[in-house]
Amino acid sequence: MVPSGFQKAILDWFDEHGRTNLPWQQDITPYRVWVSEIMLQQTQVSTVIPYYLRFMDSFPTVQTLAEATTDDVLHHWTGLGYYARARNLHKSAQRVSYELNGEFPSSVEDLCELPGIGRSTAGAISAIAFKHQAPILDGNVKRVLARFSAIEGWPGKAEVLSNLWAVAGNYTPKHRIADYTQAIMDLGATVCTRSSPNCIECPLRSNCQAYHQGNMLKYPGKKPKKTIPVRTCCFLMIKNKAGELMLEKNPPSGLWGGLWVLPQCENIDQITEACHTLGVSPAEQTPMPIKRHTFSHFHLDYQPVEITISTSVHNALKVAEGRNQLWYNLKNPLSLGMPAPIKALLDSAANKEH
Repeated sequence: MVPSGFQKAILDWFDEHGRTNLPWQQDITPYRVWVSEIMLQQTQVSTVIPYYLRFMDSFPTVQTLAEATTDDVLHHWTGLGYYARARNLHKSAQRVSYELNGEFPSSVEDLCELPGIGRSTAGAISAIAFKHQAPILDGNVKRVLARFSAIEGWPGKAEVLSNLWAVAGNYTPKHRIADYTQAIMDLGATVCTRSSPNCIECPLRSNCQAYHQGNMLKYPGKKPKKTIPVRTCCFLMIKNKAGELMLEKNPPSGLWGGLWVLPQCENIDQITEACHTLGVSPAEQTPMPIKRHTFSHFHLDYQPVEITISTSVHNALKVAEGRNQLWYNLKNPLSLGMPAPIKALLDSAANKEH
């Protein structure tokens, strides 16, 4: 299929079936497009929409985002996961505001210089916000092109990815580039889906090699399976006399970087020692059922343990050197960034107080 035919088929389909009322499609600016593309990395549209609306309400411009505290940015991200995206978003906003005079770069190469922006995200921003001819290759587009051209193998392999980029570049048009970019993402998200592709409704069906093979699910190739390791820990729900819970802030990088979490230790036998390190003495311990949180590369089995302390510390903590700690008031909570499992435990504890 010649590129012009491919482009026309997708754009004709988009004109009739494409999504045009998404929040980031209104009042298009580089800033609004950029925030949406970062949020949409590895996250579905339906999940992103309420987060995006709240985020834009609080940070309507790149300048307001740059001036925000990291805690406030991460608080707005709580529950979306992959928190490095939020930290990089904040860093990029500061760079754009303070080093680039508030002007987003328009080329793929220059956009890729900003933290957290890779080639595909840069292509989407360049195409949608600046109308530049730039291919994209997010997960949905990889699936469409791998099936259409019967490109075998897992896209995580350099050779497979290179082939997909070549195909993406060949089919990317010069005209209506913003519509085309949205269209091919929409096609993958709503028609050429991972497990149940609706080939009857697909505008590319007549020239799709996977469809003619009758083997759509073969493409793209699956990531080689490997055993996902399991890590374990205890989350310490240390409560003071005022009913507040101790939280501590993680270092800015690494797992849950910059987020507020409950103190933890490897197992129940280490609780007393961990509490003493934190400057408190446990008076009573109540283990709760073990829960599981799954990351991209491991499972975390964590056991919350409710701990009452014998000390009457309230306004100040006996802070171990180098720690960022606070007492978290369940009835008057602060706006802090925290991982979804921690927020769920605090919400549950707050409900018990009512």
